[in-house]
Amino acid sequence: MRFLLLATLLGTSLEAQEVLDRVLARVDGNPITLTDTRAAIALGIVETPEGVDPVLSALRQLIERRLVLQEVARFAPPDPDATTLDGQVTALEGHVGSAAQLAELEQSTGVGAAQIREIARDQLRIQSYLAQRFGSSVQATDEDAAQYYRAHPEEFRVDGQLRRFEEAEALARQKAAAERRQAIIFQWMRELRQRADVAELYRR
Repeated sequence: MRFLLLATLLGTSLEAQEVLDRVLARVDGNPITLTDTRAAIALGIVETPEGVDPVLSALRQLIERRLVLQEVARFAPPDPDATTLDGQVTALEGHVGSAAQLAELEQSTGVGAAQIREIARDQLRIQSYLAQRFGSSVQATDEDAAQYYRAHPEEFRVDGQLRRFEEAEALARQKAAAERRQAIIFQWMRELRQRADVAELYRR
C-alpha cells in the first residue's frame, strides 16, 4: 500500500525548500525528498515498523505510491465524493494530532490544509483504482481456504478454542482471497518498478 506534495505533491516538493532539502530518490526524474518522507510519516500514509530505518521504509513506500499514482493518472478513476473526501482529510489530520501539531507540520514541510486535501484525494483514488483492478478478480478455492486455516490457526480461535473448519470456512476463504490479492498486487508493483526509472539516493 502509505500510498503526494506528497506523491503528486510528495516528490515534487516546494522548489524553495528543495534547495535546502535532501533528495532521497527520483522516480522517472521526479524527486522524493527527506521533507516528503517526514510529512508522509506524520500523516500516517506510510507505515514505519519497529526495528527498521523509518526514513528508508517511508521512502520505499513513497516510491511505490508514486508508481501507482502514475498508473492512476493513466486510467483516471472517478474522484471521491465530498463526504468521503472530508472523512479522509479528517483521518489524516487526526493522525498528525492537534491544531498546533498541524501548524508545526505546515511550518516544517510546507504541507498545509490544501495539500492535505490533495493527499487525501490521492489516497482515495489509489484505493478505488486497486479495488477496480484487483478487488473482484481474486477468488479463493476450497483448498486455498483450507490451507489458510491450517497455516493461521490463531486467527480462528474463540476463547482459546480453535473453531472447526466448517464453522470458519467463510472467514478462511475471505482471508485467503485477501492474501492472494496482496501477492498479486506485490508482483504488479515489482513490474511497475522494473519498467520505471527509479534511483534511490538515500544513505543512512
